[in-house]
Amino acid sequence: MIGSGTAWRIGVAVILAACAPTACRKPGDARKTDLEEAGYQLTQADWFRAAGGNDVSALRKFVAAGFNPETLDARGDSALHAVASAGAEAAADFLLDRGLHVDRRGDSDRTPLMAAVLANQTAMVRWLVRQGADPRAKDKDGYMPLLLAVKEGRSGAVSELAALHGENLDSAILLAALSGQTEVIDTLTNYGASVYARMEDGRTPLMIAAENGHAESVKLLLDIGASRFSIDNEGRSAADLATAEGHPQIAELILREPTAGELALESPQQVAEAMEAFVDASKAGPSPAPQGDTPAAGTPAHAPSGTDGQGAAPESIEGAVLSAAREVSPVESPTAGSKPSQPAPHAATPTQAASNASPASAVAASSEPFRMPPLVMRHYRQREMPIRVRTVEGDSATLEILGSKPREIRVRSGESIPSTPLVVTRMQRRMEDSKLNLGQPMEVSVVEVRDSRTGTTREWISGVPSGAHDPVALVEDAATGKRYIASPGRRFKSADGAEFIVTDVRPSQIVIEDAATGAVRTLPLRGPRG
Repeated sequence: MIGSGTAWRIGVAVILAACAPTACRKPGDARKTDLEEAGYQLTQADWFRAAGGNDVSALRKFVAAGFNPETLDARGDSALHAVASAGAEAAADFLLDRGLHVDRRGDSDRTPLMAAVLANQTAMVRWLVRQGADPRAKDKDGYMPLLLAVKEGRSGAVSELAALHGENLDSAILLAALSGQTEVIDTLTNYGASVYARMEDGRTPLMIAAENGHAESVKLLLDIGASRFSIDNEGRSAADLATAEGHPQIAELILREPTAGELALESPQQVAEAMEAFVDASKAGPSPAPQGDTPAAGTPAHAPSGTDGQGAAPESIEGAVLSAAREVSPVESPTAGSKPSQPAPHAATPTQAASNASPASAVAASSEPFRMPPLVMRHYRQREMPIRVRTVEGDSATLEILGSKPREIRVRSGESIPSTPLVVTRMQRRMEDSKLNLGQPMEVSVVEVRDSRTGTTREWISGVPSGAHDPVALVEDAATGKRYIASPGRRFKSADGAEFIVTDVRPSQIVIEDAATGAVRTLPLRGPRG
C-alpha cells in the first residue's frame, strides 16, 4: 500500500511528465520546434534557404507556424524569385498554391521568370511559362525575359522564349550581335530571327558584330547566310565598320576574294535546293553549312531530303493546292507613314540596339476575319553579288568587283564579266523613282546579265546591291509538312477553293492577300524550329 506522501509525489511526477515540452507547449511552439528538428529557425533567412533548397516539407512547417509566404529578402525579392533562381519546381508549385503571383515583382522590378533566365535555369523558364508567367513583362531597364536571356548569353532560355516573341526576334538578334553572343545568334535564327534584320541606320547583325570586334559571331553570321556585301544608310559595309573600329582581322575575314559560287547567278532550282537543305540541317540541330559560297550550277550545297519522300526540291507555290483554309487571328496589313527613330551610334547600349531596331513587321489589325491555309514561313533568302554597277556610258558599262582589293572593269554588251559565267546582254540609262533621291525620279544605269551555264538572267541597277536571285521565302503547309517556294505575285489555292496571292516577301514576313476579298495578312518568319 502506497502512503499518502508517496501518492502525492507520484501524482506530481505524472502531471509534470504530461506537461513536458513535447506535450503541453502551445501549438505555435510545437511547430517552431518541428522546424528546429528539420534544421531551420523561424527566420527570413531560413525561409529563403528552405525555398532555394526545394524543401517543401520545411516550407509547410514555416507556413503552419504562421510565417508569411509573401516575406521579401533585403533586395525586395520573394521566395518565388529564390526558387526560380534555384530551379526548385516543387517549391515554386507550393508557393503558387499559397497565393504568390507568378509575376511577382522583385529587385530591379524583375519577375521570377527573369530570375530563372538570369540563373540559367532553362527547365524552370519552361515551367514558369506554362504556369502563365508573362514573357513580355519588362524590368526597370526595359528588358523583357528574352532580351535578358540574349544579353546574358542564355541560349537555353532563348530557345524556350523565342517562339513567344515573333515580333521581337530581329531586335534580339541585333542585341546578340552587339553583345557577341554567338550561340544565341544561332538559336535565334532557328526560331525566326533574320540575318537581314536592320537597325534604323541600316546596320545588319553582321555589321554590328564586325564593328564591335566579335569574330566568332561574324564567322557564324557569314556561315548562315548574312551578306558581307550589304551597306548601311551611309554606304558603309561590315568590313568598313570593322576597319574603322580597329578590327583589321575581322575586316580581312569579310573582305576575302569572292568565290566562283558568289560570282554566279542562282536558278530557281538551286535556290529551292539550298533553302530546303538549310531548313533540314537546322531542324537536325547543328548549324548548317555556309550559304554564302553557293556551289556552281547543278551542285547543291547539300543533298536535300525533300518533303515528299522523293528527295525533290520544293516546288513554286504558284498553282499549288494547300490544306483547307481556316479562320486565323485578326487580319494584318502593312502600315505606312510611321516615323522612324533616330539611328543609334555604333557604341549603342544593348537596350538602344533593341529599341532602335527596324520592326519585323509594322502592322495594323483589322476586325475582319481572315481564312487561310495553315502556312508557316520557315526561311527567307536573298543573296547579294560582289558586283556593283557604277555607270553606263555609251556602249560600255563600268562595274566594280568587290573583294580584298576592289577593282573596276569596263564591259560591252555581249562580253563576259572576267572570271565569271556572266554575259552582259543589255545596258541602258533610264529614269526611276529612288529612295536615294527622296522618291523623286533620277537617272540610273542598268545592266542586264545572263548566266551562261543556267540561262538565268538578272537586271542590276546602279546604287542598288546586285542580286543573284529574287528574294524568296520557303513556306510549309503545317497540316501536311509539304514545303513551297513563295515569291511576289504567286497565286495558290486552299483545298476548299479559296484563292490567295503572295503580294510581298520580306526578310521577316510574307504578305498574303485573299483574292476574293482583298483582305491581307502577314505571316511572320518562324524559322526551322519555330
